[in-house]
Order: sequence, then C-alpha cells, then structure tokens
Amino acid sequence: MNEAKTKRVRYIKSLKKVPRLSDEEVEELEQVTKEYAFRSNDYYLGLIDWKDKNDPIRRIVIPCLEELTDGGNFDPSAERRNYVAKGVQHKYVPTALFLVSDMCGGFCRFCFRKRLFKHLERETSLDVSDGLEYIRQHEEIDNVLLTGGDPLVLGTKRLDHILTEIRKIPHIKIIRIGTKVLAHNPYRVLDDPELVRVLSKHSLPDRKMYVITQFNHPRELTPQAIKAVNMLREVQVMFSNQTPVIRGLNDNPDVLAELFNRLSYVGVPPYYLFQCRPVIGNRCYTVPLEEGYRIFEEAKKTMSGLAKRAKYVMSHATGKVEVVGIDNELIHFRYHQARNEEKIGAFFSLHRDGEARWLDDYDGEELSTLEKTFGLAEN
Repeated sequence: MNEAKTKRVRYIKSLKKVPRLSDEEVEELEQVTKEYAFRSNDYYLGLIDWKDKNDPIRRIVIPCLEELTDGGNFDPSAERRNYVAKGVQHKYVPTALFLVSDMCGGFCRFCFRKRLFKHLERETSLDVSDGLEYIRQHEEIDNVLLTGGDPLVLGTKRLDHILTEIRKIPHIKIIRIGTKVLAHNPYRVLDDPELVRVLSKHSLPDRKMYVITQFNHPRELTPQAIKAVNMLREVQVMFSNQTPVIRGLNDNPDVLAELFNRLSYVGVPPYYLFQCRPVIGNRCYTVPLEEGYRIFEEAKKTMSGLAKRAKYVMSHATGKVEVVGIDNELIHFRYHQARNEEKIGAFFSLHRDGEARWLDDYDGEELSTLEKTFGLAEN
C-alpha cells in the first residue's frame, strides 16, 4: 500500500488507548484530561519518538501535569466581546471570523481556545443563517475566516454549503480556512477528492481561497502532508502558515528557521509567529516576549527572504500587537491590526521586562499612561 495515498486514520480520545504510554503514565496524565480533553489519531501519534520524553510532537498533543498549574484566564484576548451573532466574531473592520466547528483533528495542549473543549456551552453554531445575514448586512467586511475548532473536520457537503453561501455575498473577496488538519491528518485531503474539488470550486480567479495551516514543527511536514498541500495548490488553493512560539517545541532558532524555510520551499509561506496566549493551563508552553523576539531574530539569520516575511505578534484584546524591536532599555511595539481602526500602525514602547509574557505584564503605570491613547486595558 502506498502510504501517501490512502490510510484509514483511527481517532483516539482516551489515553488508555495510546499503546506507547505506560499504565503509570496514563494514571498520572488522566488528572489532566479530567480538566482538558485529549484527542489525537494513530497517524499523528505515529510521528512521536516515544523513547524521547521531550519529543516535540509529544509536546503538542500528549497532556502534561504542568497544565494544572494556576494562572491566566480562558479568554485573554477578550474574544467574547467580539461576538455579533452566534458563531461569528467581528473585531477588525474588514474581517469576520466564522466559528463553524468545535472539534479538531487533535487537541493541541497549548490551544488558545481551550475553553471550547472544557465548557458545555457552545460558541459555534450548527445554524449559520444568522452569521451569514450579519455578513450580508455589513459591506465593510471583505474577508471571512472559517475557524473553530477546525473547519476541515466538517463533512465535505457541510463545508461546501457554508462556502457556497459565503460566495453568494458579493462584497466577500477572500475566504480563509484556518486548519491544522494537514498536520494532524493529511489523509483528510488525500482520501477525499470531493474535498479537493470543493475547495477548488470556491477558489476563483479573482477571489482566492486561502488555507491557513498550522505546522508547528518541521517533523509535521511529512511526505503525506506535503502531498496534501500540493494537491490543493495544483487546483489554485493558496496557502500560508501560522504558529505560536512554544516552549520545548519550536523555541530554538535552528528549529524555527528549519520550519519556516521548509514551509517556504513547499509553497506555504509563513504568515504569523504568534505569542502563545496566557490561557489557563498554558503557562508551561509560553516563552517571555523578549526571549521570543530574540529567538525569531536569530532564526531569521538563516531564513530565506520568503520565510522571514512573517510578523511576530500577540493577539491582544485591543488588536494584533507586533513586537518590532528591543534596545537596551525599551521594547517597541506596533499595532499591526487594531479593534479601533484609528490605532492601526500606532507605535509605542515600554521599559523592558524579561519575564513579561503578555502586554498586560509590563509596568502598570506605563500601561495606565498609554491606556488613554491605545486602550491597552480593554480586556
């Protein structure tokens, strides 16, 4: 059998069914899964080097006890303030986020929407009619991002229906699908020619379909994943990639440079390097902002021009705040995007704090001074 063409992937929701975990490990880690669910599949678990307790793929998907450490909150970017209809967020003027799924191919341990897998209330909606109507009524919106969860875990007919309805709205020029399925389970593409046809159908000559992948580590770029990318590229689907910088995963300049370079080689140019959000249970995955900036700058020394176009940003409650520089005393920021459109491009600086992992961690008096201008305390 040609592994790059067909495979029946088996999903796993219990640590007891992960064959390479010992009974002792399962018993210990089930303390975590009582709080934050586990989900993966045999393909993705097969990428783990089980002899290495610090294996990066293991780090992505296998729980760790440090997730039970206190600190953070479930919505550090104040996403709940952005909802305008069930399953639809409208934070930035030209962009609507459509949360169409509360399920993923695998649950990343550092997920910034951990609340979706912990609480019973739904932020997604099976009925997308209200969201579609909101978008129809707001002509300032010219691009829609399908997110969740992961939109590519939806059935192909369901996804086609949503895309078809969005494409009927004349002012929508770009549709993006945010997904980690090509890393978690590339057979979702390889084994479903109808999915390839559907995505191709909605990628029009003057209004492209973009798939925004999340490859976090070079080892996720398997032959199967690359083949899935190429199948979609061949039918005019466009790509870019975003990843957070994660402790013990890609917080090494050599690893990050390899990831970004390999992505650029296969036609998936890096888009954003995100600061890991300070969600409850995520402290062990975060790196301080200033360390993250140094890692990225060191990695860029061996990146191609295409690879180093990515921006290092945090999705703060007030907007996408880009880290643009550090000197002996100050760290410098710019609003790459902002809730208040007038603040886009605004530049500001704060005195350095080597332990700060989020904008709100910096000196309170300085933030208070800037609040009148930038609204930094809106979360």
